[in-house]
Amino acid sequence: MAAKLSGGGGSGRFDLGQNADINVTPFVDVMLVLLIVMMVSAPLATKSIKVDLPPAQPPKASDPKTKPTFISIQKDGDIYLTGETPMKTGLDRLAADLQSSLHVADSRNETILIRADRDVPYDKFMAVVNQLETDGYYKVGLIVEDAPIGEA
Repeated sequence: MAAKLSGGGGSGRFDLGQNADINVTPFVDVMLVLLIVMMVSAPLATKSIKVDLPPAQPPKASDPKTKPTFISIQKDGDIYLTGETPMKTGLDRLAADLQSSLHVADSRNETILIRADRDVPYDKFMAVVNQLETDGYYKVGLIVEDAPIGEA
């Protein structure tokens, strides 16, 4: 601690007076302790762990000749399957119509794209998604079209 000693003229013999200087000794002590802690813990953080990652390979090019299959949901709830030949379908016939429309051995590995009208109720949209999942179609994409500026 710092103290100011005055040689004379005080109000009392042992009057030390006021000292406005900042006492930095506790601050330096704390900073030295933190520095030692950081110096001890820093080598622990530099340990390396070997991770075996697969080599990077470019994605396989998709076949551009095949047209994607879309499921369109109208605001009145009608479901249309637009592939090579567009057709109206329903939830109960969706899997069979997809199988006949895709013309592949295992249609469950094909990507199905869903586009819906803006005013389609959420439960009707989710009914189609859930039916696709029940039928084993797990590669489902959603088509989103940007609205013109000013419309929301």
